Amino acid sequence: MGLLEGKKALILGVANNKSIAYGIAKAFHREGATLGFNYLNEKIEKRVRPIAEEFNAEIITKCDVSSDEEIKNLAETVREKWGTLDIIVHSIAYANKEFLKDYYYKVDRKSFLEAMDISVYSFTAIAREFMDMMNEGGNLLTLSYYGAEKVVYNYNVMGVAKAALEASVKYLARDLGELKNIRVNAISAGPIKTLAASGISQFSEIQKIAAERAPLKRTVTIDEVGNAAVFLCSELGSGVTGEILYVDAGYNIIGM
Repeated sequence: MGLLEGKKALILGVANNKSIAYGIAKAFHREGATLGFNYLNEKIEKRVRPIAEEFNAEIITKCDVSSDEEIKNLAETVREKWGTLDIIVHSIAYANKEFLKDYYYKVDRKSFLEAMDISVYSFTAIAREFMDMMNEGGNLLTLSYYGAEKVVYNYNVMGVAKAALEASVKYLARDLGELKNIRVNAISAGPIKTLAASGISQFSEIQKIAAERAPLKRTVTIDEVGNAAVFLCSELGSGVTGEILYVDAGYNIIGM
């Protein structure tokens, strides 16, 4: 029997089969979870539908998390189909590509607020909208990166957004743990070549340095992140909440 047998998991932010969220969906499916997915627009829907079919997903629906109305509609769809759910994976982030290079201070107000809205606030908005539907002992999981904690060249405004996201994880863990015994965690994954990463200037250089300096002398895979997600969202992780779990081949422990 799988570790997530009988669990219903909503996975937000799959872009294609190279996505970290795809690695998580694959691991959840293997462990027996019933899955649901969202897509941002028609262009992404074309890539997400085959993935949803691959994992026998019961829900696939449009949701742009920058819209409160669309988050409400997503919640309604889930309520109608499932009634309740156990796990939400938030693998959504956005920043204007123009500011994922050069110097952080150049970011304009509109681009800063947009990055915070989509990459950070959406996690809190989803937590609030779905809280009543979440089963006791449920799980919320989001994705972060080491650029939240230390300066990574070209990560810039996204690093600031991920720092705010990690703080949100801790505050939501307190709120939801107290109110509904729901656990809230993040995985800080090492640099993986995804569609999102392709927007970061000199990303292959970031990957190369990470592989050279990490204790395991390599980068990680979406499957390794998926396995860590299974641990956090299953009974194996029942004592863990408010945690930022590094899945980065140990890169984060190295000083000099």
